[in-house]
Amino acid sequence: MTDALSLVDDWGPEKIVVVSHRRTGMKGVLVIDNTARGVGKGGTRMSPNVSVGEVARLARVMTWKWAGVDLFYGGAKAGIVADPASPDKEAILRAFARALANEVPREYVMGLDMGLTEDDAAIIQDELGDRGAAVGTPAHLGGVAYDKLGVTGYGVAEAADSAAQHLQLPLSGARVALQGFGAVGRAAAVRFAELGATIVAVSTARGALHYPTGLDVPALRAAHDAYGDDFVTRHSQGVVIQPGQELTVDCDILVPAAVQDVIDEKAAHQIKARLVVEGANLPTSEQAQAVLAERGIAVLPDFIANAGGVVAAAFAMDARYSGFRPETPTIFETISKRLRTNAVTVLEEAGRRGTTPHIAGRGVTEERVRAAMRSKGRLRS
Repeated sequence: MTDALSLVDDWGPEKIVVVSHRRTGMKGVLVIDNTARGVGKGGTRMSPNVSVGEVARLARVMTWKWAGVDLFYGGAKAGIVADPASPDKEAILRAFARALANEVPREYVMGLDMGLTEDDAAIIQDELGDRGAAVGTPAHLGGVAYDKLGVTGYGVAEAADSAAQHLQLPLSGARVALQGFGAVGRAAAVRFAELGATIVAVSTARGALHYPTGLDVPALRAAHDAYGDDFVTRHSQGVVIQPGQELTVDCDILVPAAVQDVIDEKAAHQIKARLVVEGANLPTSEQAQAVLAERGIAVLPDFIANAGGVVAAAFAMDARYSGFRPETPTIFETISKRLRTNAVTVLEEAGRRGTTPHIAGRGVTEERVRAAMRSKGRLRS
């Protein structure tokens, strides 16, 4: 069991709230990491394996993401210990929202993460009777439909293109391997194809598919629509490989876009890509990052590469109490501009400092958060 006090450092967390409800069996946690730059904002996930430590790590990532794109919200995250496929999902979700009524939306605004849908965001708003309680609601309720728009995956590909250009690796014709074909991976595949890249591998929890000459992305989407995650074992194109092997296929760009902690030191020695773009949160360990740097493989950090959803969330936050829906083209233009610029900035800073992009990027974001803490008198004198 995680000792919550052991999680506290100079940045946060500011608050950890553990809640439960006997009748529904709901158990959950909210971690508000650092609000020096604004109210806590981060996704709410539902999984049987949620832990306080995991949510705290993700809340810290949100602190860096908001600072990384220079938008004025704070890092926070919430998690519910439950199966998203449970018939009691709605009751559990409503119980969780009620339990956090003191914090939501004054200190934290809920959003979408693993296991939650746009309708779930609407349920949270309904339970608390407040449109400001959650973002990520369906478009017909005035929300920004992150998953349907594919904003995070779009941003991953845009950031990858900018980083690749910086590394003198033309994206047109570049071979891309994607781990994960959910909301992020699927949208990234579409945008990579539009930018001229070749998708040589994809994976789901059911397996992985490899085709060195290039998988047809529209056909992948159709197969995914028809068979879900099982499409990788039923698709007519490519060779089925074991889950995890997509990380080490011969490619130019590797995009881990599924879950955290998938690339350790051992895996880092086997990666063949020239560029790793973190589509998921926390997919690489510090040891793996060091190994990849030693091997001359650039890594674009998660708080830079997958911040497209964060940018879109900022638009949704502004529109919570508005009668007007945010303009979709403006959202995409802003994601592209900010992530492309940030990708190059972090890689240039890493080169200047002679360190990894994670450390260099963290230095930039830390200074932004530190400046806000200093102005608000939150630092020790």
